[in-house]
Amino acid sequence: MKIEVFQPEMPGFNDAEKEQLHIKQKLAAAFRLFSKCGFDEGIAGHITARDPIHKDCFWVNPYGVHFSQITVSNLSLINHQGKIVQGTPCNSAAFAIHSRIHMARERVVAAAHAHGLYGKSWSSLGRLLDPLTQDACAFYEDHVFYEEYNGVVYDTDEGDRIAGCLGDKKAVILANHGNLTVGQTVDAAAWWFITMERSCQAQLIAEAAGQPRKIDRDDALLTREQVGSPYGGWIAFQPLFKRIVAEQPDLLE
Repeated sequence: MKIEVFQPEMPGFNDAEKEQLHIKQKLAAAFRLFSKCGFDEGIAGHITARDPIHKDCFWVNPYGVHFSQITVSNLSLINHQGKIVQGTPCNSAAFAIHSRIHMARERVVAAAHAHGLYGKSWSSLGRLLDPLTQDACAFYEDHVFYEEYNGVVYDTDEGDRIAGCLGDKKAVILANHGNLTVGQTVDAAAWWFITMERSCQAQLIAEAAGQPRKIDRDDALLTREQVGSPYGGWIAFQPLFKRIVAEQPDLLE
């Protein structure tokens, strides 16, 4: 017997300014959560969100500001040509990669990349994640591997290649670098990154212990439908958002 599952509705907006504030609040919260998860590594890492008013611009963390110190008010707005519309300069790699993803994927609202320990460890193996767990199934046949490594990504041509490799998937593993995830909401992009990092950790642990058993293809695809949809990514982020706002309300300033 199946039971009905309560599903809160995703917010909708008739006012673009309210939508803009909502996106910036979610973005600031995502950075604070990335800090708590230990995804910060010096000046590396960035999450971007397309602006609903200026659609050729994205919000991003300002260069050199720690994830734990990001607030709504210190986010930077950068256009697709690299001009600073509001705030201060961003990480050059953030522009080179994220501007190209936002230009290539109209429905992508947000993209997240950081140098998480397990993600960058897994990226050195040259493999996709296997469907070993329910959570990993969110990425089954919905992520790709970008095989090039040419140092720090400062060239928009390489950003174009990364965007082309990503295609219509939700995530790309960047060889010898780490993971990058995208979503139709900031919530989903951030959640996909968090759970992908944990899925890399789980597979590394499982393979260190023995020969893990994979979930068969049909069940993996079914599970992806259940937990890997845009709504699934959005809803999974909501408890984390409430937690971080309660703990660190200054992020909304």
